[in-house]
Formats: sequence, structure tokens, C-alpha cells
Amino acid sequence: MPTQKTIKAAKRAKKQGKSASTQAGEFVREEMEKLKSGDGPESPQQAIAIGLSRARRAGVELPPPKKGKGTEAVRKRAKRDLAAGRKQARKRS
Repeated sequence: MPTQKTIKAAKRAKKQGKSASTQAGEFVREEMEKLKSGDGPESPQQAIAIGLSRARRAGVELPPPKKGKGTEAVRKRAKRDLAAGRKQARKRS
């Protein structure tokens, strides 16, 4: 679960009109900090994947990877995460 500080930073970036990848960067940064402290993912690639997934689930409109950039399973999972984030955003409003 992302911290409130991370969610607020992403919302602030959205309010400033920054891109979805910049908003998601806050979540990736949080995972990288966990990686460095030793109680998170085991590799930087995992940290990035987890950060992007959490960003999508938190409501960042980050599209899934294009065909050829990731496996079918990755694209499918990203679509599910994006749908979950949209559903959660509707619940909150």
C-alpha cells in the first residue's frame, strides 16, 4: 500500500498538469527506497513494476505497455490494475 505522502505527491503533480509517467514516478521512487533499505523488492526491475502497478491502482491514468514492449500477461495485468484504479476513483467521488 502506498503511503499517503506518495499519493498526495502524485495528486499534486496531476493538479500541476504533469504527465502520467511523472505522477507514477512518485510510486516508483517509494519502491526504490524500499529496495535500498532491504525490505522491498529484490531488483530494480521489480521495484519499477510494483511502483507502476500501485500507481495504476491508485488512479493514475498510466496506459498499459504497447504490444511488443511487454508480455501479454504484463499488458493484461496492467489493464486490470488500470480498471481497478478507475473503479476506486469512482467510489471516492
